[in-house]
Amino acid sequence: MLQFLRICNLALLDEVSLDFEPGFTAVTGETGAGKSVLLGALSLLAGNRADKTIIRVGADEVLVEASLHVGEDRDIVALLEELELPACEEGALILRRSLHRKRGGKVMINGALATVTALQQLGEIWIDFHGPGEPQKLFHEKNQLSLLDIFARNGKSLEKYQADYDAWRGLWREMDNLRSAEQLSPEEAEFLQGQINAIDQVDPSDESIEQLERDFNRLDNARELSALSEQAGEGAREAARAASHVLRAARDLAEIDSSADALAGRMDALIIEAEDLADEYDALASGGDFDPSEAEAIHQRMQTWLQIRRKYGPTTEAVRAKREDLKRKIGSQTNVEGQLIKLEHRAGELEKALRKQADELRRNRLKGAKDLAAQAKELLTKLGFKKADFAIEVATEDKLSRHGHSNCQFVFSPNAGQPLMPLNKIASSGETARVMLALKAVLAKADSTALLVFDEVDANVGGEIGAAVGRELAALAGDHQVFCVTHLPQVAALARQHFLVEKGQDDDSTTVSIRRIDDDKDLRESELARMLGDRDSSSAREHARQLMSSSVPLHP
Repeated sequence: MLQFLRICNLALLDEVSLDFEPGFTAVTGETGAGKSVLLGALSLLAGNRADKTIIRVGADEVLVEASLHVGEDRDIVALLEELELPACEEGALILRRSLHRKRGGKVMINGALATVTALQQLGEIWIDFHGPGEPQKLFHEKNQLSLLDIFARNGKSLEKYQADYDAWRGLWREMDNLRSAEQLSPEEAEFLQGQINAIDQVDPSDESIEQLERDFNRLDNARELSALSEQAGEGAREAARAASHVLRAARDLAEIDSSADALAGRMDALIIEAEDLADEYDALASGGDFDPSEAEAIHQRMQTWLQIRRKYGPTTEAVRAKREDLKRKIGSQTNVEGQLIKLEHRAGELEKALRKQADELRRNRLKGAKDLAAQAKELLTKLGFKKADFAIEVATEDKLSRHGHSNCQFVFSPNAGQPLMPLNKIASSGETARVMLALKAVLAKADSTALLVFDEVDANVGGEIGAAVGRELAALAGDHQVFCVTHLPQVAALARQHFLVEKGQDDDSTTVSIRRIDDDKDLRESELARMLGDRDSSSAREHARQLMSSSVPLHP
């Protein structure tokens, strides 16, 4: 559960620190007061995307941090370990996220730098948002099926099925590609084989091409190479002869002064080195002489290499890659039928397994549909539908799809004597909102998410129905921490905690403030009276007091 929240420079809010308790928390305020600031802060901590326009005007950075008591929640413990993040101390998960106007944002989890993705993964465990747009989702069968699968606990089975289904579809795409691939004529196959042979003759290995380029360079510059080598060799010999004349004097000097022995030795070594240099230059000069057949072979091979390089790529690596591609093209023609037979066999075996998995998904959906509809119908009665009927029809499809071979449709009749029809054919906005709340209430009981956030889920209802909505939200707070942004006093009066969001303005600025008011009887009475129509009305005040005195929270 969320224990502490600090918000700085978010939208019109300067700074606020809030403490929270278990159970049901209501957030109220006039339209446009900025109630979304609190939801925006929670959204940031859940790892949702954020735009820098949320940073308060005049500030450089928005900052949100929170402390959540998660105890020894196995999912969170396992995820922190997987992400290599610090473990929770004394069961507290510490989250911190900042967004800077000019720099990148920063995420901290238990004091360690982390990614927004890590924050998202944690958010999927500890918080769930239910917004005003969600009732519209009920109109789409894919979302209805998703809700049913959540209730039927089909998550892992569906994930396994979808992975196998994707692999199965991949096999069919591979077969289609083989069948539609352009077939090579004998002439085209012979041409491609000729290209492979030409590449092989050149031998495009790195070492071979480097040697070819050295030989070609020597051949191309043979005369100049020979002349320069002879010139260098003759110079080395002249140096050796000159040093030989000096060596006699050096030895005579060493006989007179023994300290000159080392100098005489160096002179001797100089002569030997000069003679060796002369021999090596002679060898280099003679090495540039290629016989005519060898020279022609080098020229021919270099011309072939230049043509191949221009055609297939500037590097030996590119040429080798092209050779493998040509080889695959030829090879693919020789065993297309064999490959198709193997792929068809694999696809058939996988389809059998998929149909068994789809049958299991359908059985779970049928059972889940019956139980979910019964529980939702019971709640709908409490929410003002005295004679309503609700059912979930599960239909079997001929073909396999990514969700199996069954689908579902939510059907509803708000009044006695009316036939069951799809929601988008019969339900008004208020009716749809209550159907969604009933489903969410049932699903939440099977959900381990710690914090449920409802943003005006009670829209388009009021009076006794509003009170019933409030009681259901409060009932959810027995197993979850529940936040609800509401305009209904009947809902707000049932909350254990009540936060008021207010907007203040002067000539130069606009600010938003959030404060707890359930511990101030007069202030809460005033807010409930405002929600009833007029905080200055004595009758509204009296009604507010009645709501406060008669509302017994259904949570600790």
